[in-house]
Parts: sequence; C-alpha cells; structure tokens
Amino acid sequence: MIYLWIDANVVLRFLTGNPPEMAARALELMARAEKGEVCLRLHHLVIAEIVWVLSSFYKFTKREIANTLVSFIHADGIQVDNSDLVVQALQDMAEKNIDFVDAYLAALAKQHEESVCSFDSDFEKLNVSLVKPPGYPQEK
Repeated sequence: MIYLWIDANVVLRFLTGNPPEMAARALELMARAEKGEVCLRLHHLVIAEIVWVLSSFYKFTKREIANTLVSFIHADGIQVDNSDLVVQALQDMAEKNIDFVDAYLAALAKQHEESVCSFDSDFEKLNVSLVKPPGYPQEK
C-alpha cells in the first residue's frame, strides 16, 4: 500500500472543482484511493486550512463545510489522524457557530479530561472546563 499525506490544495481542488484541470487530477487521485491503490492521510492541521479556505474564499457556511468534510473523511481510502475528534469538532463548529480550531481544542481537552485556558467565551458553548488566564474575570 502506498501512503500519501495529502495537502489542503489537493482536497480543495477535489471539493470545489476549481481550477478544472487540477480538479480532474485530484478526482483521479481520489478514485485511486477509493479502489485501494493508495491511502490518503490527512492531518488535522490540513483540515483546519481547508475549513479556513472554504469559509473565507469559497464562502461555504459552517454547516456546508461540516457536511462536506465529514463525508470526505469517511470516504474509502482516506485516513484522518484523530478522526473522531475531527468529526466532533466539525459538528460542534456547525452546530454552535464557532471556529473549527476552538472546537477541536475543546474536543481534545475533553478527551484528556482537561481544561482549556482562553479569553474566548466560545468555549462555554462546548461543555468543556474553561479556565481564564490569571487576572481575567472568571465569572461569565
């Protein structure tokens, strides 16, 4: 089996179809993965980049991004590091209208039964223990 770490630009060409010549090559690679000829590995940092590009450049909604990426992550031939955490973060991002990175950090902290330290009150939406930095008001 050939394992390839896939970059955001390949996934983005596949998902958006733009530009067409690159999208066709990405589609060919995905077909090879689906057939079991290659395994495409995807890191959560690359997923964060994909989320950012889809939202900022392509103007996808958080719900569209979550639905698209969860389907992609579950496709044959795709292997995602920490896939359960990534899927949870994508769902939380869409359902709670928060950033993917915050949702991922909260899911990771919960998995380890630890807290998140942040000034960002979005973590309160994620049912994770939140600790504000020293000297910052702790009450909501």
